[in-house]
Amino acid sequence: MVTTSEFIIRILLATALGAIVGFERERQHQPTGLRTLMILTIGSALAMMLSTSLAIQFRALGVSGDPSHLAAQVVSGVGFLGAGAILHYGINVKGLTTATSLWTMAIIGLTVGAGHYLFSILTTLLVLLILVVLNIIEKRYIHVYSDLTVSIKAVDRPGIIDETRKLLVGRDNTVTVVSINKNLADNVIAINLALRTLNVNALDNLVAQLSSIQGMIKFKIE
Repeated sequence: MVTTSEFIIRILLATALGAIVGFERERQHQPTGLRTLMILTIGSALAMMLSTSLAIQFRALGVSGDPSHLAAQVVSGVGFLGAGAILHYGINVKGLTTATSLWTMAIIGLTVGAGHYLFSILTTLLVLLILVVLNIIEKRYIHVYSDLTVSIKAVDRPGIIDETRKLLVGRDNTVTVVSINKNLADNVIAINLALRTLNVNALDNLVAQLSSIQGMIKFKIE
């Protein structure tokens, strides 16, 4: 049975470990931040302590209990939280790192609740190292592409598709035509393109390029 002092130690440790990773996610402006990870880690630690205590309590009454059942439900239930952290922007998917952080912090909370302090602390430090250090390495040494969707509506004329594609292609850009929709009655064409770029800060140039297309009616960048 978990004593009162042991309960306080485990809950406080779970809170601290959740706060460490939550603070890093908050600094990166992720949807899952400090409060979410702290509460998640506390809840999973409590679930593990409750599961263990119930097993001991029922064993004293002659009934066998498996402390892993409640913990298993926590692991599967966190999957729904992780799915909510994954966001879809056009053809981009964001939040996968946050979702995996959620799941891992739930396991860390269960580990604290089971009384394995060293394992939980080392794992938290390793997660923090991955989130912070690898983020710096990626920004400095790895070319990170951003995928944008460009939707164009313009007056239809010969060569407009090829002209639009060539206008957007550059040293940092690759362009793929995704779909074409022509309205023969109104002589209007709608073109959807997938733009992969290294320079996400050059949106002003992209807007200027699209605005210069002859017959342009409107466009949207996502």
